[in-house]
Amino acid sequence: MRTIRHNLLTVISCSLAGVLSHSAANAQVFRVEGDKPAFEDISSPKLGDSKNGFKPKEWLEIEASIKVDMSPEPRSKTADRILVKWYVAVENPDKKGTYLVLTKDITHVNIPLGEDVFSSVYLSPSSVRRLTGGDRAGKSMVYAVGYEVIVNGIRVKAETSDLKIDWWNSPSNKISRSEVVPLLDKSESAFAHMWWDRYAEISKEKN
Repeated sequence: MRTIRHNLLTVISCSLAGVLSHSAANAQVFRVEGDKPAFEDISSPKLGDSKNGFKPKEWLEIEASIKVDMSPEPRSKTADRILVKWYVAVENPDKKGTYLVLTKDITHVNIPLGEDVFSSVYLSPSSVRRLTGGDRAGKSMVYAVGYEVIVNGIRVKAETSDLKIDWWNSPSNKISRSEVVPLLDKSESAFAHMWWDRYAEISKEKN
């Protein structure tokens, strides 16, 4: 009987320790600062010798600076992961006065604490052409850009270039979600290996 009681107490103690450890991990507080998103037309990079007659086309680059802090700060001075959800409203080429909202979820990992790092999304030249009918009109078609930073399922930061935060969730006859063209993360773009240290590392795992 004494052995059974001892084993039961051991199981309860281990379970309680696990709960306390889990609670302690969840007690970390995240503070995230972020700038308003910016967007700009940017030419495809020239790598090595160009093909004869090749003229770089323009991508639409959208990015924002983000700084993450944690309390208490871990010894690694690094956050394991954050989720950045992007929302880009562009003019609907098929219906004047309405807008398509393109979305992209990006999981960033190994984020250095207390440093400004960038998250970004891109529209390829072919997507720009499909939306505008031209090769150099990406920036002019943007209506608004917003993003959310999610940590452990909780939104800790949101910003927008225009309109009010959460416009992407507000019912509107003028704005509708669309998958007509894909938003790309940096690793999927022509700039994947450029300015590496400026950008937060991207996880290729599914969110």
